[in-house]
Amino acid sequence: MLLEVRDLQVEFRTRDGVAKAVNGVSYEVDAGETLAVLGESGSGKSVTAQAIMGILDVPPGRITGGQILFEGRDLLKLKEEERRRVRGAQMAMIFQDALSSLNPVLSVGEQLAEMFTVHRGLSRKDARLRAIELMDRVRIPAAKERVRQFPHQFSGGMRQRIMIAMALALEPKLIIADEPTTALDVTVQAQVMDLLAELQRELHMGLILITHDLGVVADVADRIAVMYAGRIVETAPVHEIYRAPAHPYTQGLLDSIPRLDQKGRELYAIKGLPPNLMHIPPGCAFNPRCPRARDVCRADEPPLYRVSDDRHSACHFWEETIDASSR
Repeated sequence: MLLEVRDLQVEFRTRDGVAKAVNGVSYEVDAGETLAVLGESGSGKSVTAQAIMGILDVPPGRITGGQILFEGRDLLKLKEEERRRVRGAQMAMIFQDALSSLNPVLSVGEQLAEMFTVHRGLSRKDARLRAIELMDRVRIPAAKERVRQFPHQFSGGMRQRIMIAMALALEPKLIIADEPTTALDVTVQAQVMDLLAELQRELHMGLILITHDLGVVADVADRIAVMYAGRIVETAPVHEIYRAPAHPYTQGLLDSIPRLDQKGRELYAIKGLPPNLMHIPPGCAFNPRCPRARDVCRADEPPLYRVSDDRHSACHFWEETIDASSR
């Protein structure tokens, strides 16, 4: 197994109290596999990714428990210098806001070349040639000329391609893409996702795709993990999720996707708001918003029930949910 996250727990200490941003998350990704991590803002998706990469803001954040195993090594036990050698060379991250992630006063060529001068010891000339090769690889036209340009001279879609190029520079074994299509129009979203999928197949990398949009991952993910209030509430192969979700929250996310066969109907929205992570309600965290909530849901926190060999749901009534969603 390439990556195993086991019972990861992350909290943020603030003046108002302790927020449990990640509360016992476990998932795994193998080489060549794509895992999509879904959920609304504040569900803990990005914080989990930051903990994996070792870029969590400490303080106020801190990892209070769990393991992050990369090729069998627990990253949480490595010294910072060892962790730095893993980061970039063996695992890389694509951030959602390319413009703020790129340095505005350096050309994109300089920023790409830096990966090779720092990590591979190449000369500036050779590193620049590699930067041009990378820009060609992610299909940026006229790469030889544009390598001298600055981030603000590129469109949003082209900047995101540069971020992908930076992540791919050292050919890592794992890439984490955090909302890589945010703020892009639908056509450019499709192009970026197709590019990511193609490069992943070519390099046989593991890919963790973080998003709130089930529509984005339908054609690229192998498995899906749905997060809510810092926990995994459902995991399943992608086709099982779309066929019949086993958690009411997943069902709500699916119902929120616009569909061609429902033209003219009001778009469904999950009622209420995600809970305050400093005051997560007892029982199932989703119970105040769940149309199927009962007394047991308000009292007992559901474990991840085993639905099948490769599917789990944190719902006391997962069988009813599957039956209702498959009709």
